Amino acid sequence: MATSTLNISLPDSMRQYVTKKIETEGYGTISEYIRELIRADQRAENSRFESLIAEAYASGEPTPLTKSDIDEARRVVKDRIAARNLQR
Repeated sequence: MATSTLNISLPDSMRQYVTKKIETEGYGTISEYIRELIRADQRAENSRFESLIAEAYASGEPTPLTKSDIDEARRVVKDRIAARNLQR
């Protein structure tokens, strides 16, 4: 597997936390710990997608998508974008 270097900056408190985790959890290096965090995040994301797919499959027979469905989806997306913009 090809690797590349990624430099990150952490506040001292986070650096201390990472160092403690390495010492107490048996990680050999900071890189090992970070890779495991990323793998766990990837597993969680895959699990979330699998749950959504299972939910969709269990919801029953598919129905044709209507103009009303598309309009509602657009409204939901616009509302979410507006809500995010308000949070900034």
